[in-house]
Amino acid sequence: MKKQTAKITALFAAVMMFAAAGCSNGNTSNTTTSAAPAPETTTTEDTEAPVTEEQPASESEKVVDAESGEIIEDEEVEEDEIEGDTPYTSTVKIAALKGPTAMGLTKLMNDCEESGVSRYEFEIYAAPDEITPMLIQGTADIACVPANLASVLYNTTDGEIDVLAINTLGVIYIVENGTENINSIADLKGKTIYASGQGSTPEFALNYLLEANGIKDDVNIEWKTEHAECVTAILEEEGGIAMLPQPFVTTAMVKNEGIRTALSLTDEWEKLDNGSSMLTGVVVARKDFIEAEPDEVKAFMDGYKISVDYVNSDIDGAAALVGKYDIVPEAIAKKALPACNITFISGEEMKQKLSGYLQVLYDSEPKSVGGKLPGDDFYYIG
Repeated sequence: MKKQTAKITALFAAVMMFAAAGCSNGNTSNTTTSAAPAPETTTTEDTEAPVTEEQPASESEKVVDAESGEIIEDEEVEEDEIEGDTPYTSTVKIAALKGPTAMGLTKLMNDCEESGVSRYEFEIYAAPDEITPMLIQGTADIACVPANLASVLYNTTDGEIDVLAINTLGVIYIVENGTENINSIADLKGKTIYASGQGSTPEFALNYLLEANGIKDDVNIEWKTEHAECVTAILEEEGGIAMLPQPFVTTAMVKNEGIRTALSLTDEWEKLDNGSSMLTGVVVARKDFIEAEPDEVKAFMDGYKISVDYVNSDIDGAAALVGKYDIVPEAIAKKALPACNITFISGEEMKQKLSGYLQVLYDSEPKSVGGKLPGDDFYYIG
């Protein structure tokens, strides 16, 4: 039992080492939307069982139950329960991050709520490190996460995480305040860029583009903790430049009409014609869930695709739902959605695009994908 406890703790520690900033750091408050009661969430602090003065760890090891997420005594569970091999119920637990990776789910969320169907249980979180332990411990079945974090999770769980589909293409932009000096990556030479997401996709993508254009050592990047700090910085500086994702680009523009989108990192990536595409988010699932509930996986994929199609075809309706579920305000969503690149790409096309993207990240910085590229079993073809 001590071996199993150590395994869970070690897995989470490894993920945090590789992808503690798997996205930009953010507030950890979450909004829950579900058609059934939401489960207790497990935070970073919960992943290792607490030791109290009254009960030293040497006297009674504690573990986290993979089904309930509760801390229990080791003698109360069997070994296969810790591994997550517990029977699944009809409720599928789905976690997503605030922002574009959750926006595509909103129609499916609303349909479930209005119909009263308790098939899915949705939870929206502010930061990836809230979702990571849920996938490791089995308290989430499906999750929308950053593309590189999916690879990190696959590597640190010995292949227990599969990617189902790409749900967001590139959503990162270079914006400037009050000037029109930046019209190409080359124009960033000698400039200072406010940015957040150090150690994650934004940093890796920007460094790759700067290096590919031969100016990596000629650009000063001032890293901020959160995207909101970048918005504040650029609002206060005439001629200021920032790297921001949607919907923060739209938020900045609403606050200051002088701010304009100068470059799309997605477009700049495409100009390199390297056989890959810039990606932001994917939807993943635990391998044991896929194997235990293949029909549920197919039903979710079908419903998710319908939801994404709706979000892309009815901006007004989708913006209302995005506001309803407190992902971003409706007014911001209405302006941001056309630039959020929400998509649904599965099967062989998903594998080709995602593997190419991960290869570029790996060549630039191996730790960005967990130290090695994932195997073919990472890609769920269906």
